[in-house]
Order: sequence, then C-alpha cells, then structure tokens
Amino acid sequence: MSYTSGKRYFVIPGNRVRPELHTLLFLLFLLVYGMVLLGNISMIGIIVADSQLNTPMYFFLGNLSFIDLSYSTAIAPKAMVNFMSEKKTISFVGCAAQFFFFALFIVTEGFVLAAMAYDRFIAICNPLLYSVHMSRRLCTQLVASSYFCGWISSILQVSVTFSVSFCASRVIDHFYCDSYQIEKISCSNLSVNKMVSLSLAACIILPSIVVIVVSYMYIVTTVLKIPSSEGRKTAFSTCSSHLGVVSLLYGTVSFVYLTRPNNPELRKVVSVFYILVTPMLNPLIYSLRNKDVKQALRKILWKKKTKVLL
Repeated sequence: MSYTSGKRYFVIPGNRVRPELHTLLFLLFLLVYGMVLLGNISMIGIIVADSQLNTPMYFFLGNLSFIDLSYSTAIAPKAMVNFMSEKKTISFVGCAAQFFFFALFIVTEGFVLAAMAYDRFIAICNPLLYSVHMSRRLCTQLVASSYFCGWISSILQVSVTFSVSFCASRVIDHFYCDSYQIEKISCSNLSVNKMVSLSLAACIILPSIVVIVVSYMYIVTTVLKIPSSEGRKTAFSTCSSHLGVVSLLYGTVSFVYLTRPNNPELRKVVSVFYILVTPMLNPLIYSLRNKDVKQALRKILWKKKTKVLL
C-alpha cells in the first residue's frame, strides 16, 4: 500500500482489549490528558504572570511545558476518538502529520532538557558568571536551535518512513502512528530507513545525551567539594527536578525504541508513559519541588482571592 495506490488510510486498532473496555480506556486517556492540559497550561501561565520567574531556568521550563503539551495533543485526541470508533482509521496524510509533530516535539524536548542541564551546570559550577553566560539572547538561541534540530529530524524521519511501499495489511498495531509499526507493514527495503535512524541518533540524539551526562558529571564533582552538608543538599535540590524529568523521558523512550520489546501490548503501555504520563508528571515534579513556583502560585491565588473579596 502507498499513498498513490488509492488506499489512503491506515487502521489503528489501539489496545487489543474487549470492546466494552474501550470506554474505560477513553475515560482514562481523557482524565490523564485533561491533567496534562491543566498542569502544563498552568505552569506556562504562572511563568508568564510572575516577573520574578523571568530567568533562564523558567524560560526553558515554560518551553518544556509547551512541548509536553504539544506532543501529547498530537496523539491523545485521535487515540481517544479511535477508542470510541468502530473503523479506527487514520488517513495517510493524518498519520504522516501525527508522526511529524510527535517526532518534532520529542526531539526538541531532548535538546531543551540538554539546555536545562547546561543552565544548571553554569549556575552551580560558575555562579559568579551565570548572568554573563546565560544571557537572554543565548537562551533564545538554544531554544530556537532545539526546535530547528527537531524540525530537521522530523522532516527526515517522515520522508523516509512514508516514501516506502506498503503490503496488503493496513493495520498499524498501536494507538498512534509509530514508526516501528509502520515499517513492519512495509514491503520495501528498509536499509535507508535504518541508516537515517542511526545517523539521526548519532548526529542529533546522542549530543543531547552527552551534554546532559557531562554537565552532571561536572555538577556532581563541584557539589561534592562543597564543605557543608546543607550546601550540598541545596545544590543537589536545584537539579533533582530536572533529573527526574530526564529519567522519566529517556527511560521510557529508550525502553521502547532501543530494546524493541517483543510484546506489542507492553510496548503500547510503556508508550503511554512518555506520551501522557511524563507530560502529566513534569509540571507536578517542578511545582512540588520548587519554592519559586509554589510562591508564585500562592501570589496569583492571593490576588484572585483579594479581587473576589473586593
């Protein structure tokens, strides 16, 4: 099957459960996606509303929330529609668009997390030069570069994935257009696809991981040299939220795309974690472990309460 063959759609069955459980899956996805919307929109609103959060760290965090919101939105609404639909189809163009935006934002998030690691490295290892190194211009350039790399990666992945010929089967055994499942129903030679995937991993994905690892190696070395235990605790606490987010994202994505689990249902369950659960947890991780965010939220709520009383 190909786009030009006249069969311009795929079938996405989602999780292979009894039909009566589809409503439960729909409600579960709706609940988690609603929390993704609430948490990330609230985080963006807090950062924009409070001038004290106008710092590089929160500039990156605001972009992280936008990215989480975006790639969840690229997948969750269509998945929920298919749970309640009998046909469970997606058009060829819709599938390509879904895969494009997911690839764009997931790669961009990796680079933004690398930029956040670099920000923490400068803040802890070179605090006196922090304002010089982490200028507004540099932060904007880092985020713009992250989106640019995500854009290039997404274009390349979509180009090679959807330029192949497909077999008689139109069934993508997942709840969204996953590249691995799309390749499984292809009749073409996938050597080019594998070469592009390896090249992207080496040129785009690997550098972001290296930046994160090297930054934290320097951070740990610097923190261990701090004489007081209270000082070490404070320094580590500024990085704990970021480390939690990095671990959640890279842990689940690596499990799915590097180990290639043989159990399709296990792959789907783990995919839910980085598509919905991680974007839901990220705002909670930063808000619960960050005094500035909690203080900003209290200020906003106090202002609203004061207006109501007046």
